[in-house]
Amino acid sequence: MATIDLTTPTETPDSLLGGLPRRVALTLPELQLVAELAGNAPLPFDVTEPQAGSLEGRMGQTRGSADDASYLAAISSLYDPMESLTRRGLLVDGVLDSGAAGAVGLLATPAVAVDLDVRVGEVQAKAWHREAGGAVATLGTVDGIVFELGWFDTQQWPTELSRAAVVPEDVALSVDGRGEIAATAVPGEADLPFDLASVAAEALRAGRTELLPVLIRSYDGRVLDGAGRAIREGEVQSLLTSLYDEARGRMRVLVADVTAGEGAVVGVVSWVLVADGWRALRPSHAHDEPRVQIRRVEPVDLANELAPVLAEVMR
Repeated sequence: MATIDLTTPTETPDSLLGGLPRRVALTLPELQLVAELAGNAPLPFDVTEPQAGSLEGRMGQTRGSADDASYLAAISSLYDPMESLTRRGLLVDGVLDSGAAGAVGLLATPAVAVDLDVRVGEVQAKAWHREAGGAVATLGTVDGIVFELGWFDTQQWPTELSRAAVVPEDVALSVDGRGEIAATAVPGEADLPFDLASVAAEALRAGRTELLPVLIRSYDGRVLDGAGRAIREGEVQSLLTSLYDEARGRMRVLVADVTAGEGAVVGVVSWVLVADGWRALRPSHAHDEPRVQIRRVEPVDLANELAPVLAEVMR
């Protein structure tokens, strides 16, 4: 299998249209019909509907059951998928558009799978990227009703990956009195023991902030800045507190080698969104101690973050 180099700039295409990914928006019924027409290709997610006589049905309406009812009502109000696909030119004389058919087929039979789960504020987006033979197919949604199906060659993959990490325009990060992005106590670079980060997060979640100084003293001199210097105790407490309190969102990316069998996850990339943007949380190991590296990143950096993991899968 050829190696995908996500760090190499994309070559200039022969034509404008030849260099553009193709994307199409599909409602859930349309997507399910496309999958059926593409040889009953399985989709990368399961659709479950509330069952009659469920616990909510016996005990009255809950927030979850109300959301389920709204979701089902939205789905039932959509156009007939056969008519809408025909009207849009994706289905001609009963024959499905070859591009859409190929994309759904690739989603079902990839060599490499990349699953992205992004939550920013109240918005959660899920995307599935599948690669095989130099081609990539993607599927994404924020509501489970409308999906974006896309397909392109691997040279376009870095750009498509960065789209998943772009903060929505209607989600405001912290701003100061001048309307500018506020400063954050989370540094652009830091390196700390994994156990400290984990226990501190639990203490903050439980409201036990008085435990932080004790925890930090037990790891004295082992929290480092970008230059490898020890960070002072007070700054460590600000770092840990801000990393928890400022969190506006998070992103988790799983990479799996599909050829190695189901569940063969070979790498995970985790980012957290703080007051001034994204921070990557990278696992590391030093002196027999598991550690976490914190690095400031931008959406365009996601491809580089994933490159070592994909290289491991595709070598």
